[in-house]
Amino acid sequence: MKERLEAILGTALDAVAQAETTDALEDVRVRFLGRKGELTALLRQMGQLAPELRPAFGEALNRARDRVQAELEARQAALLAREKQERLRRETIDVTMPGRAPVLGSAHPLTIGIREVCEIFVNMGFKVIEGPEVETEFYNFTALNTPAYHPARDVQDTFYISDSVLLRTQTSPMQVREMERSKPPVKVVVPGKVYRRDQIDATHSPVFHQIEGLLVDEGVTFADLKGVLTAFAHQFYGADRKVRFRPHYFPFTEPSAEMDVSCGLCGGAGCRVCKGEGWIEILGSGMVHPNVLRAVGYDPEALTGFAFGMGLERIVMLKYGIDDMRLLFENDLRFLSQFR
Repeated sequence: MKERLEAILGTALDAVAQAETTDALEDVRVRFLGRKGELTALLRQMGQLAPELRPAFGEALNRARDRVQAELEARQAALLAREKQERLRRETIDVTMPGRAPVLGSAHPLTIGIREVCEIFVNMGFKVIEGPEVETEFYNFTALNTPAYHPARDVQDTFYISDSVLLRTQTSPMQVREMERSKPPVKVVVPGKVYRRDQIDATHSPVFHQIEGLLVDEGVTFADLKGVLTAFAHQFYGADRKVRFRPHYFPFTEPSAEMDVSCGLCGGAGCRVCKGEGWIEILGSGMVHPNVLRAVGYDPEALTGFAFGMGLERIVMLKYGIDDMRLLFENDLRFLSQFR
């Protein structure tokens, strides 16, 4: 066994010297000093020797193990130093080279639209408020002159949580909430998400954004409504855009009107986008219905007001020439990066 010990020792020392990486050196350690290593195996075989030979062989085996361990540590120190130098040389940074500029993100076009619309109305003296997306049937319908039997509820089919709690179909409930807690004059705009059971296509989504507006005070007329909304359209789309109002019906306003702007693509001549009409509808509006004022304790004989509501996706699509609403929700950076 002495000859075998010397042979294993020589092989181990040669393997240590030839190891070129710390990983290879670890393999050498396991091969000779590990639990199943060759020198460890000799230790387990000492029982086969005569009792008088065991002390001398054990001493020789320990010296061999110590020598291999010492050579491993020395070689490891040398390899670590060499690897460190190679890594420093490989990872050297030329501080005189220009750096890589980080890729900057940009606001979503809907975020840009909300900010711009709100800024326009804030400059006219309106206050921006927000409200709950989970509403009661009273605020979403009843207080807005839309009782349970009213056919307008069918048009705004929504997601019900219970018989009286639902996801709001419009941001109009905040008109009622604001009038309940405030004394006239009231002058607010309300941006936020709304929900309806619409099928997803190029112009519809079950989740979209609305911006409602409300102004209530003494002596407010339809002329004030037209002046405010015309000023908004000119600031948002440009002073060259024409504006028109068409009679319409909304349960919470009377009289009511839809507002159109001239098509920005054809200039009013008629095209595919405006379906040949030269006009595109952007919002609904009207004078606040007396029943809505009574529902919050206002005197409709002393106070008047107007309200309006617009779909944010629609007005943003018209402004930027986007022909499919789904582009706004697909999060394709190639599309969104155009709105820096």
